[in-house]
Amino acid sequence: MTGDLTDAQSDADVALAAASAGATVARRLYRRPVERFDKSPTDFATQADLESEDAILAAIRAARPDDTVVGEERGETRGANATRRWLVDPICGTLNYAAGTPLAAVNVALVTPDGVLTAVSADPIAEESFWCDEQGAWVRRAGIDTPLEPSSSSKLIDVNCDGVGNSLGPQLMADADLRARYGLRVLSSTLQVAWVAAGHRAAYITDGSLEGSVHFTAGIALCRAAGCVVTDLAGDPIYSGRGLIAAADPATHRHLAQLIGKYLTL
Repeated sequence: MTGDLTDAQSDADVALAAASAGATVARRLYRRPVERFDKSPTDFATQADLESEDAILAAIRAARPDDTVVGEERGETRGANATRRWLVDPICGTLNYAAGTPLAAVNVALVTPDGVLTAVSADPIAEESFWCDEQGAWVRRAGIDTPLEPSSSSKLIDVNCDGVGNSLGPQLMADADLRARYGLRVLSSTLQVAWVAAGHRAAYITDGSLEGSVHFTAGIALCRAAGCVVTDLAGDPIYSGRGLIAAADPATHRHLAQLIGKYLTL
């Protein structure tokens, strides 16, 4: 989507345009030398992260100047309307991206007291955008929207092993029952959450506190809008407790919740 954003455009239009602006920057700088900014010994941002977020913020501010924006890199920019909060992760999968691995997401989500009104998880390298609003969920390729259709047929599950103190991920990767039934993957980007909604993955599992996360909010909204089963690790409503199980169908979710349960009391 191109051109100036106006108040006449829907929130979904704004989200898609903002994510597209960020993805354009990420694509332009992909596999080019970019400056790195250390956050910790195992984490960093790049100039591409910063420029992508700036492009996203500019697009949102042009269309919704009174809204509040929370960015992974720039932090919070409070607007006159604090009840409408845009959560922005300009490149989720920075280590992949910086290593020249084409696996990253540009995440944008609009959160209000009524829930997530719209969300986009864009793949800047494949040039496709997974998006949802209150009417449903789609993938946009070359300007054409196709409804998302979850499926567990791939038998592939992504397990997040990142994060200090995340012992659940490695435990699940070593679980014989899980490995006997599914192909397990550790790819370290929330793009894979969107892949569950799109039918590319049977499920996604992560530990941690996710409410208000700039990383996970868009993907969770996509999965819910597409009809996936989305809960915390105990099988309770999402955000009731720790972590996330996003499964393509109820049978897959039931099996995973039962298997994971034995680790939650350790």
